[in-house]
Amino acid sequence: MELFHSDKPFQLECSGTLPGITIAYHTFGTLNPDKSNVVWVMHALTANSDVADWWPHTVEKGKFLDPDKYFTVCANVIGSCYGSTGPCTPLNDGTPPLFADFPKLTVRDMVEAHRLLAGHLEIGRINTIIGSSLGGFQALEWLTAYPDIADRAVLCATDYQCRPWLSAINKAMYMAIEADNDLGRPSPDAARKGLEAARAIALLSYRSHSAYDMTQADDMTSGFDPFTRRVHSYQAYQGKKLADRFDVYSYLTLCRSSDTHNVARGRGSFRQALGRIRAKCLVTAISSDILFPPSYHQEMADMIPDAEFHIIDSEFAHDGFLIEHEKLDNLIQDFYKRTDNN
Repeated sequence: MELFHSDKPFQLECSGTLPGITIAYHTFGTLNPDKSNVVWVMHALTANSDVADWWPHTVEKGKFLDPDKYFTVCANVIGSCYGSTGPCTPLNDGTPPLFADFPKLTVRDMVEAHRLLAGHLEIGRINTIIGSSLGGFQALEWLTAYPDIADRAVLCATDYQCRPWLSAINKAMYMAIEADNDLGRPSPDAARKGLEAARAIALLSYRSHSAYDMTQADDMTSGFDPFTRRVHSYQAYQGKKLADRFDVYSYLTLCRSSDTHNVARGRGSFRQALGRIRAKCLVTAISSDILFPPSYHQEMADMIPDAEFHIIDSEFAHDGFLIEHEKLDNLIQDFYKRTDNN
């Protein structure tokens, strides 16, 4: 992991200014002389900048992030807890962590941080931008705000706006967190129980009933307790697993930023906003995704001037973009072949 520090005031879209920011990032492969082999990956909600860690079998020879071919950049978003400026890190001017008082961020703020890092790396144009979920929000915002930034883009399991369903899930999580009386304590381990409950709520939107049926069905052949279900311990485990590696203030900051996502804000209609995109786009949905269903992706592809639309058949719902990496790799590799030097 590398760190980029900018001590210039960082203007936020809606909530003032930070006294500079720090961005944690990873790179893979080698930048070629004309800087034409850059692939920029935006991560999802609780991931980090080490894409090789959280997206299996992607940063490998012959895969779509092949380090022998591409110079891949992945930056931890500001507001997170994996090295970039966030609620639990000191600010660049030495101010102690702000915890609950950390300013509200938007997806557009995240993109401006990406632009700062790109400038630091002396990257003016990107070969391919890749984003899924919250990463897709960032990718779409970057492509819309700065239409000349990329030649190509891969947009998977994402949307061009935060719709009521996603915002309602976010609100349910906020309510769970706010019910924890420990919220507000100036510590990274504050409100763990609230964070665990929020993650359990979120998980229901990442999976499908079929996935739960496949993995969490009870064994009723012997000693079955009807009041203790296997899935109950699974939900509790997933909540604890996140609370062990994340903090509630970063989680709130990033979820609230997703509520702000709307590429048309200040740009007319959605069609006008998406019509600004000049990159060739691969738009890919997961068939069972209830968070961002295929119909949303079809709408998006229809409004982007040069886009193709595909569906990955999977029972793993939203998490399919991580689990179905082989199917996604095949789609992206074919997309590369069709668009290389075109």
